[in-house]
Amino acid sequence: MCIDYRQLIKLTVKNRYPMPRIDDLFDQLQGAAVFSKIDLKFGYHQLRIRAANIPKTAFRTRYGHYEFLVMSFGLTNAPAAFMDLMTRVFRPYLDLFVIVFIDDILVYSRSRSEHEQHLRIVLQTLRDQRLYAKFSKCEFWLESVAFLGHVVSKEGIRVDPAKIEAIRDWHRPTSVTEVRSFVGLAGYYRRFVEGF
Repeated sequence: MCIDYRQLIKLTVKNRYPMPRIDDLFDQLQGAAVFSKIDLKFGYHQLRIRAANIPKTAFRTRYGHYEFLVMSFGLTNAPAAFMDLMTRVFRPYLDLFVIVFIDDILVYSRSRSEHEQHLRIVLQTLRDQRLYAKFSKCEFWLESVAFLGHVVSKEGIRVDPAKIEAIRDWHRPTSVTEVRSFVGLAGYYRRFVEGF
């Protein structure tokens, strides 16, 4: 189901919470050799909406009138609000052994014994905060992990092969907007291409 929140978005005061730069997140992975990736179940739906704001999420179908009690995907501040929550929850561990990007969590460690301790802390934190992971999308004890469009290992960071395919199969741009989009994407990956 898709709900048109355009009118609500026009009236919403935008949350200017800064999303982390992916480059900055990856800088802290130097020396890490063991990784686990945790994907949260239902993403924004784990974040409750203030009671006063619930009526603003109302929508109507032929079956009746409904209101969201939790953050809906189409709301303008959903990514920033969820990122803020995740940052507050994991603040003591950020830049030490945890990276969070919205509903994706990467736990990284230098050794397997260290990783066991780190995983226990992260999983207990999720339990304490009543945040739930989608077990089928989680991966544990990896030497190499696909995360945020990159493949991370103790050897370093490289572009995810699926992203290379997407660029290779990109249809030929036919407008200025499409050219800008492609140049922006290609420009991001230039650091991975020698002599770009």
